[in-house]
Amino acid sequence: MLLVNTDYIAGKELEMLGMVKGSTIQSKHLGKDISQSFKTLVGGELKAYNDMMNEARALATKRMCQEAEAMGADAVVNVRYASAAVMQGAAEVMAYGTAVKFR
Repeated sequence: MLLVNTDYIAGKELEMLGMVKGSTIQSKHLGKDISQSFKTLVGGELKAYNDMMNEARALATKRMCQEAEAMGADAVVNVRYASAAVMQGAAEVMAYGTAVKFR
């Protein structure tokens, strides 16, 4: 599955199939949450949260691709990501775009 953040793919004529999306809500376990809160006192990268968000983006992207494949898509254009805090230490990540078929 080809993913691009543009509304076209050079050299390809596209048939739009519709919007596709994938989402997930992820959190870290209590031990990691507490250790990361101490890290905020001294500053620096919050590696456990960074890892959590990377995992969440990957899962949301995978789910978006599965939805596109079910529609018979060859690619997804205009891929975008959005995230929102759901509660302390938990975030929702959504990937969305337009499923297209090559003509």
